[in-house]
Amino acid sequence: MALRQQISDTLKEAVKAKDRTTTSTLRLISAALKDRDIAARTTGAGNAGINEDEILDLFAKMVRQREEAAEQYRAGGRPELAERELYEIEVIRRFMPRQLTPEEMEQVVDRAIAETGASGLKDMGRVMAALKQGWPGQIDGAVASALVKKKLG
Repeated sequence: MALRQQISDTLKEAVKAKDRTTTSTLRLISAALKDRDIAARTTGAGNAGINEDEILDLFAKMVRQREEAAEQYRAGGRPELAERELYEIEVIRRFMPRQLTPEEMEQVVDRAIAETGASGLKDMGRVMAALKQGWPGQIDGAVASALVKKKLG
């Protein structure tokens, strides 16, 4: 598991550098991974834990949570807390593949629609599944969903 090792190595470096925010963020990531691994074991997935695609899904969820929290902090007049959330997003994104640009996203959605033979909103689930499988961690699910809905609707 290269991604897990990368997180572990980065955590060690952050601890040595006494970078508290990075250290705490990486510890949160590690804890979330362990929680997901335990949950996977209870569903009969064996002792291997979650795979890299599931880890990328977890990271995307963590980024979304922090974006929402930063927005709430800004609305509540707490810019220092919003900045911390944004920094945590940067730390998490270090381990994610590069996100697609809006232009690339449009091309990818068009390709997924063509490959799945989607013709209407009833096919949206198949298109979204193809996007998740073909470009794991590179697409924002909410943006992709809105784009697919617009193109199929």
